[in-house]
Amino acid sequence: MKIKKTSTTGKSKSRKPEQPSGQSLPAEQSTDQAQSTDQAQPIGEGGVTADPRHLPELPARIGRLWEFATNVSWTWDRDARAVFRAMDITLWRSSRHNPVKLLQQIRDERLGALVDDGEFLERYDALCRTADREGSNDSTWFVTHYPDLSEDPVAYFCAEFALHESIPIYSGGLGVLAGDHLKAASDLGVPLVAVGLMYGRGYFDQTLRLDGWQEDGDQPLDPTTTPLQRLRGAKGHRWLTWIYSSGRRVYIGVWRVRVGRVTLYLLDTDIEENDPQDRELSHNLYAGGVDHRLRQEGLLGIGGVRVLDALGIEPRAWHANEGHATFMLVERVRRLTKAGVPFDEAVSQVRTNSVFTTHTPVSAGHDVFSHEQMRDWTGEEFWEKLEERDRLLGLGLHPDDKEETQFHMTAAAIRLSSRVNGVSERHGHVSREIWKGLWDKEAPAEVPIGHVTNGVHLSTWMNNDVMGLLDEHLAPDWGYRVDDPEMWAGMRNVPSEALWGIHQRLKLDLIDFMREEARRRWRDHWTEASHLVGAGTLMSPFPLTIGFARRFATYKRADLLFRDTDRLLTLLADERRPVQLIFAGKAHPRDEEGKRVLQRVYEHTRDPRFEGRIAFLEDYGLHMAHGLVAGVDLWLNLPRVPLEASGTSGMKAALNGVPQLATTDGWWEEGFAGDNGWIIPTAPTNASEAEADQHDMEHVFRLLEEEIVPVFYDRPRRGSWQGAPPGWVEHMKRSIEVAGRRFTARRQVQDYVRDYYVPALRSDTEGDDPPVR
Repeated sequence: MKIKKTSTTGKSKSRKPEQPSGQSLPAEQSTDQAQSTDQAQPIGEGGVTADPRHLPELPARIGRLWEFATNVSWTWDRDARAVFRAMDITLWRSSRHNPVKLLQQIRDERLGALVDDGEFLERYDALCRTADREGSNDSTWFVTHYPDLSEDPVAYFCAEFALHESIPIYSGGLGVLAGDHLKAASDLGVPLVAVGLMYGRGYFDQTLRLDGWQEDGDQPLDPTTTPLQRLRGAKGHRWLTWIYSSGRRVYIGVWRVRVGRVTLYLLDTDIEENDPQDRELSHNLYAGGVDHRLRQEGLLGIGGVRVLDALGIEPRAWHANEGHATFMLVERVRRLTKAGVPFDEAVSQVRTNSVFTTHTPVSAGHDVFSHEQMRDWTGEEFWEKLEERDRLLGLGLHPDDKEETQFHMTAAAIRLSSRVNGVSERHGHVSREIWKGLWDKEAPAEVPIGHVTNGVHLSTWMNNDVMGLLDEHLAPDWGYRVDDPEMWAGMRNVPSEALWGIHQRLKLDLIDFMREEARRRWRDHWTEASHLVGAGTLMSPFPLTIGFARRFATYKRADLLFRDTDRLLTLLADERRPVQLIFAGKAHPRDEEGKRVLQRVYEHTRDPRFEGRIAFLEDYGLHMAHGLVAGVDLWLNLPRVPLEASGTSGMKAALNGVPQLATTDGWWEEGFAGDNGWIIPTAPTNASEAEADQHDMEHVFRLLEEEIVPVFYDRPRRGSWQGAPPGWVEHMKRSIEVAGRRFTARRQVQDYVRDYYVPALRSDTEGDDPPVR
C-alpha cells in the first residue's frame, strides 16, 4: 500500500538527523510566503482542509519565524531556540519557552529593533539557509539504508505524546517516550505518521494543600497558543469521520501538529455535532471509569484508522505502542472481513504488517473489558454478523479466563501482531514469562517476544551548555557522529574542571528556577509561608543534591528513605557534608495510595529538623524536568524489582552528566557500567515485599553514607567545597558516554526500523510464530 497521490503523510522538510548544533527547522514555505494565509489548505482526499492560522503579522524581513514556531522541531534545535531567546529573553522565560506565545506577545517596537539588529539578522538568515539547504530527505539515515521503502508510511498509535509543555496531552513516561520516538523518527527520515488523542483539558494540574494532599484541577488548552492546527472535513465540517458508539454516531475532529518531518494527528470529540457525553471523551487523559476508558481507547484505535483513511493515508506497517491502541488492530480485521476476506486470512494479513510494544511488567496492569461492555459500546453496527463478533471477541481471550467473558487488550494485540517487544532486556524476559501461556511453551526463552530498550532524544534532553562543552572538547561535528562508539569514548578526555563548571552553573539555574516558581505560587495561590520552605527556597547550590522526579505510584517507593527518619536526618543535616533531596511528580487522580505516599514525602519538607533540605516541586511537567535532570548531582530511582519496565528519567540525567543510584530494574540493569553511578543489589528471590523494601533501604543508606557522599566531597583542597571532585567527575563523564552511546531515541528507533518496521513494511512472514491459545 502507498499513500494516495493527493494525500500527505505529514512529512515536512527538516534538518539532518540528531545534529544538536548549527541546525535549523523545516523549510515549508519560501521567504515571500512567510505570513499566514486566509485560504484553507487542502489536505488529503475527500475535501479535507487545514484551517488557516490567524497569526499576528511579522515584518517581512523576519516573516519565516512563524514557519519555525509552528513546527515543534524547534524544541530540539538549539539554533532556533537561540533565535527565539534573543528576540525577548523575558518573554521567552515567562512563556516557558513557547515561541508561539512569544510571537503573539512581542511588542512591535521590539520587532522593529530586531529588523535593524545585524547580529540577530545574521542568526535568522543562517536558520533560513540551513532550512533550505537541508530541506531534502534524500540524505537521511532511513532513505540511505532503505531507499525502496522511503514512501511507505508506518502508522504509530499511542494514547499520549509529550512534545512540549504547551501541548499537555501526556501524563508521564509513556508520553515522553512516544514524543521522543517521533523526534528521532524525524531526524532519521523514517516515514512515520502518528495518531493520538487531543485532550482539551490535558492530564491534570497539581496543587498541594498545606497538609500535602494532592488536589487535581484542569485548565482548558488554548490551541491558538500552540502549534496545533485544526483540520476540516468536506463542506467545512469540524469532523472528518465518525465511529458508532453506545447507539449513536460520535463525530471525530482532528488536529495536526508538525514534528519535524513527522505529522501527529490528534483526535477530538469536543465538537458541537456530538452528544454532551461524547464531547467529554477527549477532555482528559486517563480520566473516568472503565467504560470511559473503553470508549477513549476505541476512539483512538477505530477512529484513528478511519481518520487515516479520510486523509488518504495508507500505511504499510502499523505500530501499537501499548495496549491502549489495540482497537487499531481489531478495526483492521473487521474491515477486511467486511470486505469479504475470510476471518483467519484477515487476522494473518493484519499480523503480517503489525508491531506491538508492551510497557507493562505485571499481569494485573493490562486493560481488560467485559464482553458485555464491548457489545454495549460498539453496538450492532460494528458487528456484521454474530459469528464475526464472537471470533473478534475471542482475539482478546486470556488463557486464564476460564469463563471466556473478558476481552484482554494485550492478549488481542499479541495475537494480531507478528512482532512483539518489551522495552528493556529485563522487561523482555518478564513479558515472555507473563505471556508464555499463549503459546503453550514451557521455556519462556522460546516465546517470540523480543525487546527494544527505550532511549531518550539527545537533542531534546541534553542541556545547551553541555552540548557547547562537547562542541569545544569532544569534536565540533560530534552531533553528526553520534552512532560512533569511539567518538563517545572521547568523553574521558574532556577537562574535569570544564565539565564541573558547566554543572555548577546548571545547578545554580535549578536553584534559581525553584525560587522563581515559589515566588509565582506565593503570589498566585499559596497562603502559608511554610509552602515556601517546602518548595526549596532554603536550598544551597553547594551540597550534594539528589533528584527524584516521576509518577508517584507506590511501587516507585518515593518514601523509601523516610522509613528511617533518624538515619535520614543524620545524612541530610551533616554540617560538613550536607545532602539535599528534591522531589517532583504526580499521583494518578484515582490512586489514593500514591497520593498518601506523596503526602508523606511532602510532610517532611516542612519539618524544621531537616533545615529546609527537602523540597517538593508542584505540578511536575516537561519544562521543570529539563531543569531537574541537568541541575541535580545524583538521580535516584527506587522501583521494586521487576516492576519498572524500563524507565527513562535516569537516561536524561545521564546525558547531562548526572549519575544514577537505582535498583537493578528496567534499563539500569543494562546501563550500569560500574563507574557511571551506583546500583542497589537485588533482594533474595524469596523475600517478602516488606523484606525487599527493608533490604533496598539499607543498601541505599549504605551506598550514600559509605560511597556516594564521600566521593562527592573528596575535593582537591580538603575541607573545602571548591574545585571538581575527581572521582565524581569521572562518574559524570562515563554517564554521558554510556547514555550517548547506548540509550538514545536515535538508537531505539534504528532498532525498531531494522528489526520490526522493515520486516513489517516488506510483509515478511518468515519465522512468524502466532499464539496457539
